[in-house]
Amino acid sequence: MIVRRTESALESCLEALDRSGSVLLVPTETVYGLVCDWRDMAARTRIYRLKHRSETKPFAAFLPSVDAVSVCIPCLPPAARIFAENFCPGPITLVVPDGTGSTFGFRIPDHPFILELLNAYGAPLASTSANRSGMAPALSVSEALETIDGEPDVTVDGGVLTPGSKASTVVLVNADSSWKILREGPVTKSMLENTLRDR
Repeated sequence: MIVRRTESALESCLEALDRSGSVLLVPTETVYGLVCDWRDMAARTRIYRLKHRSETKPFAAFLPSVDAVSVCIPCLPPAARIFAENFCPGPITLVVPDGTGSTFGFRIPDHPFILELLNAYGAPLASTSANRSGMAPALSVSEALETIDGEPDVTVDGGVLTPGSKASTVVLVNADSSWKILREGPVTKSMLENTLRDR
């Protein structure tokens, strides 16, 4: 089902998320993405199949605010909190220790529909770009549907996104606040360095 970005789109997404295995195709401020309930293993499996993506590659969580991170992990390293406070909501994904010896990646999208959906749903969403693995990110619904292998339960058409838009910058921040960029994106290394230097 394809819906325009209206109040009915929000209702359709919320109804779908209440059903196990449901996957949504949604616009963000960077590229189109596939999302599902963070805890829904059946939906996660569907996304891996839609993208032909290795199940060893983790998803990032979409969250509505920096405060919501505390629901998922014990604490943020100081550098990660500075990055989050300065660049979130925005095109940055932070990967941080999760307190169990593994990592947790999260992003707070700067997109009104996604933030509205997150606040209305009240739980994290697992997210990844809406394209077949290895292909360029989709900037329109038609591009996304042409590359993925199947159809999501609900597709929200937010129009064609800005040409040249890139997926978010992915930054790994260790417990000691050392960090490195895992994927280049709109937030550059110099922007991150300047933010830390100004503190």
